Amino acid sequence: MTRTVAGLRVCLMIMLMIVLVSCGGAEPNLHVLEKPKNVDMIVKMDHGDFWKTVKMGAEVAAKEYNVNLTFKAPQNESDIDEQIRLVDESIRNNADAIILSASDYMKLAQVTDRAAYYKIPVISMDSEVASARVKMFVGTNNYEAGQKAAKRLIELTGPDSRIGVMNFVKGAKNADEREEGFMDYVARFPGVQVVDIEYCESDEQIARQLTRKMMSEHPDITGIVALNEVASIGTGEEIQKLGLGEKVKIITFDSPAKVMELLQEGIVQATVVQNPFNNGYLAVRYAVQVMEGIEVDERWDTKSTLIDLDNMLQPQNQKLLFPFVK
Repeated sequence: MTRTVAGLRVCLMIMLMIVLVSCGGAEPNLHVLEKPKNVDMIVKMDHGDFWKTVKMGAEVAAKEYNVNLTFKAPQNESDIDEQIRLVDESIRNNADAIILSASDYMKLAQVTDRAAYYKIPVISMDSEVASARVKMFVGTNNYEAGQKAAKRLIELTGPDSRIGVMNFVKGAKNADEREEGFMDYVARFPGVQVVDIEYCESDEQIARQLTRKMMSEHPDITGIVALNEVASIGTGEEIQKLGLGEKVKIITFDSPAKVMELLQEGIVQATVVQNPFNNGYLAVRYAVQVMEGIEVDERWDTKSTLIDLDNMLQPQNQKLLFPFVK
């Protein structure tokens, strides 16, 4: 592998709008809103390549459909109280629609119901919330993504292996679904033991500490799955630091620059990549559809792809791996 991540980014300076080819569907054609609508997008945290790309997609749709978009998030994904406060703030400010990526499936339910009570439609994006009042969900099939990660990890470690799981925030629906999909697939193999499951609270430093602890307590681990971007960076960097890259196989989620470097260096063997640009774009698009009184489906799966060194240079995968991130 001779190309560096930086080199790939330069080579891939093509319009990100190409990604929108996959956004098409059978829903009615939408026209630009005559009067701008105020849509608040409330996500899990205010940093990270994943959320920057979600925001980028949302901004493209907002410009296309004449939407005033406000992007809001806590500083940390584990700050559930702050996310609840932000939803309450949107209700008080009479937002025309709210797009929510809930940090906790149950704890965001009440405030979501409150938004619906005030006639503010809510679109759930990336991570679901326990409210029957949500108009639809836009995002990855997280259970299926967890199964993809398990399948590849067992292919690498064999049917008699000991593996660990680095999850992110316990109670987040997408975290729970990825873990469930992973564990259900592993259950097919009696010889595979999941010896440790940790939650890093979407904090790289905590992920590093927990990886070090995991390897200290279970030195015979031969594989680890890390279930989001932050967990992936912390886990991969710590395995590299411990000099265990030859022994421990790692499957990650998402494609920040550091994960792509670790993939090229052989520390990470594959990564499950979502489509955050489409998540943001389609969430705004469907919010417009709801505000226009057009029916929407209950779910829209934006798909996930398992990418490794063998397929990362395929054009369709390049668009997923290297979107423009400001």
